[in-house]
Amino acid sequence: MQYLLAPMEKITDSSFRHICHKYGADLTFTEQIRFETLVKKTKSALERIKLHDDTPTMIQIMGKDEEKLDKFMREFIPERGFQGFNLNLGCPSQTYVSQGIGSAMIKRPTKVKRMVDLIKNYGYNVNVKLRLGVNLTEKREKVYLKLIEKVDADFFIVHARYRSESYERKADWSVFPECVNTGKAIVANGDIQTKKDVEKMKEIGCIGVMIGRAATNNPLIFGQLKDMKLPTLESVKKEYIELCNNRDINCSENELSF
Repeated sequence: MQYLLAPMEKITDSSFRHICHKYGADLTFTEQIRFETLVKKTKSALERIKLHDDTPTMIQIMGKDEEKLDKFMREFIPERGFQGFNLNLGCPSQTYVSQGIGSAMIKRPTKVKRMVDLIKNYGYNVNVKLRLGVNLTEKREKVYLKLIEKVDADFFIVHARYRSESYERKADWSVFPECVNTGKAIVANGDIQTKKDVEKMKEIGCIGVMIGRAATNNPLIFGQLKDMKLPTLESVKKEYIELCNNRDINCSENELSF
């Protein structure tokens, strides 16, 4: 069973990724960045995908312009720690959805397949993170299942909510068995916090679990789920701040709560 740290805006900077991996996370992800922005090679965009150490990291990208994706792939140079790309089909931002990206891409499996195949043709690993659709109607039409069946990604991270669904409602874990039954590798995401939750996902047949919000309060959660010997949360917070200072990261701008 693999333990993954979810990509989160203003949270999963390189220092936080390092801390979570050091204390139990098997794989981490950068904050999302549009590949249309990356091809412009602006300093702020490139810093988003900068890997400062050998922490196993997937670079999360989003967008829809296949020509620009191809241009980015041609010019991309991997750094140590790089494990591949994660294609974002889960961002709930209305701004992005209105542009036809993020969660809006879930109902476009043919286009997503082309993008995944393009990345793979450059020799890189690629996985997909998706929700259950933009709204309840798309969930009921099982657009997420159609995409999983059509696309040949290395694995799929399924956040068991549709775009407009509130975090106050529990994630719908009932979708995981049908996702696993596609024969594709599935990572479960959504309200997973305890060993009992992890065992449930194992029983269903998921290859891993992704944890996001619970880690913002407690980056030691991965190690706790693995029964690792761990330091105090206070000492880890000091370690995180020191890392940020050494990397010129303004951790006061982050939305962490630990």
